[in-house]
Amino acid sequence: MNVADFTKRIDRILKFHDLSASAFADKIGVQRSSISHLLAGRNKPSLEFVMKVTAAFPEVDLYWLLHGEGHYPSKAKTAPTTQPQPEKKIKVDTPKPSPPQTKEIDKIVIFYSDGSFKSYSEKEY
Repeated sequence: MNVADFTKRIDRILKFHDLSASAFADKIGVQRSSISHLLAGRNKPSLEFVMKVTAAFPEVDLYWLLHGEGHYPSKAKTAPTTQPQPEKKIKVDTPKPSPPQTKEIDKIVIFYSDGSFKSYSEKEY
């Protein structure tokens, strides 16, 4: 892989998406200095860098990025080949709520912060 040609392809991605080098670095999740060193020719791209580019930009063909062969943007990834199918609605039978039952209070207990409590039964209130 020719690093100078690789850098030109990265520059093409930047121009296509109208991104600055720092915005590109943020989008793919690398340090801004990494992009700067790469574009200046001081560093070679790592496999991790290449994979982050293809993950963040699905229209970038891996073979094109590495070797310059193929198309950018990749036609296969930018335009869907089939029409999306409408979602089928599924009818779900939900149980009907049962009628509310009447309940009577039998006892009320009040707990105090000192650990004591007071109990009131139906007869006392």
